[in-house]
Amino acid sequence: MTSFDSSPTLTVWRTSLALAVVFVLLMTTGWTAIRPQAGLGGPLEVALAAWRNGRIGTHELPDPEAPPGVIAAFFRGLRAPQREQLAAEHPLVVGNLAGAPVTLRYRANRHALGRALDAERERVADTRLSAAGHQEALRRVHRFSSLIGEGRQILSFDPSGKGRVAEVFGDLDRAERVSVVVPGVDTNLLTFEKSARKYTAPVGMAQSLYAAERAASPTTRTAVIAWADYTSPVGVGMDAATGRLAADGAVRLVSLTSALPGDSRVSLFCHSYGSVVCGVAARRLPARVSDVAVAGSPGMRAENAAALHTRARVWAMRDADDWIADVPYLDVGGLGHGADPVAPEFGARVLSASGAAGHAGYFEPDTESLENFAEIGVGAYDSVSCSDGDPGATGDSDENDHNDDSGAGSGGSDLSDSGGSRDADGACRSGISGPSTA
Repeated sequence: MTSFDSSPTLTVWRTSLALAVVFVLLMTTGWTAIRPQAGLGGPLEVALAAWRNGRIGTHELPDPEAPPGVIAAFFRGLRAPQREQLAAEHPLVVGNLAGAPVTLRYRANRHALGRALDAERERVADTRLSAAGHQEALRRVHRFSSLIGEGRQILSFDPSGKGRVAEVFGDLDRAERVSVVVPGVDTNLLTFEKSARKYTAPVGMAQSLYAAERAASPTTRTAVIAWADYTSPVGVGMDAATGRLAADGAVRLVSLTSALPGDSRVSLFCHSYGSVVCGVAARRLPARVSDVAVAGSPGMRAENAAALHTRARVWAMRDADDWIADVPYLDVGGLGHGADPVAPEFGARVLSASGAAGHAGYFEPDTESLENFAEIGVGAYDSVSCSDGDPGATGDSDENDHNDDSGAGSGGSDLSDSGGSRDADGACRSGISGPSTA
């Protein structure tokens, strides 16, 4: 860092800029935007109360907050009919219970979706609803009808408020490598999947990544999770500028990764505000998480990769025309998310995002950004492309290599025409992607 970088003049300038951003947010979203979002209570809380008072045969039901190992042991001690009975009688609890068998969770969530669909159909027929309420009920009917479709593997589902959901692509029980897509702002039940601009929504992102991973390594057993199981900020307001919702999401993300079956390696692919969630979660992630890759990140609430305190490799990319580059990378009084993950001093391994367009194009098929994600997801580290397009980013594919001291190689600049290929150890360094070709 130069003397100018640490000068009082620059510090004052940065603080003033951050305060200006806060002022604009307050003028456009209001102080109410930082308050907890409404509607966070609901069906799940009712279901949890019933679970805590329930039994199955001679067995007391375990605390739903118990560690995944305790939950798994409880279900192993039940007969198959007893497990199915719990899934049918307590679907919202079993369907969201970390440590319960994943196939049982899928069946429980089908029950839960069926009940939620019936409730929304009743709402649609309610003549007392406002026009806006009627439209929302129709949209929820459409979404629940889609989620309950044949072959869908819903790992978690909560219809409360704006809702939370997660879906699995592939065989999670048999997977050798698992990828988790962590999306950003405005993620909820209604935005979980889209027909138009399909690859900007979690389902499309996960489907695209799953197909790319299978193409990259057909013999590797992979699974991808579209994870919208946290309450994300609504719009680019005050909640998006703070870490409050990210902290809550991080707890849920750690729980997910700790409860996955088997001994598969896990990679996190964190987009936009999702990278804030991953940054907050990083120090508590289980050792099986080998890679954390961020795209279009506003920051990870850390000044550098070492400050994340994770032994996972840390990767970053940003397309040259992504508007997120114009967001101040600061943390002033809890506002802002800290340093730029593609900056050289951050210390992430900076990847090419060539072909991606804007802030939401990283999972589009036939882009270098998606190809890089897929190579990381299957552990083909020597095939990834650095920010200038040079292949062979890390030069190692040893699955135990993520247990190094730094968890990251050298970083890159935020100039689209800057050079850079590999550091001494083969890690990506210096530079982001070239101009978008999309």
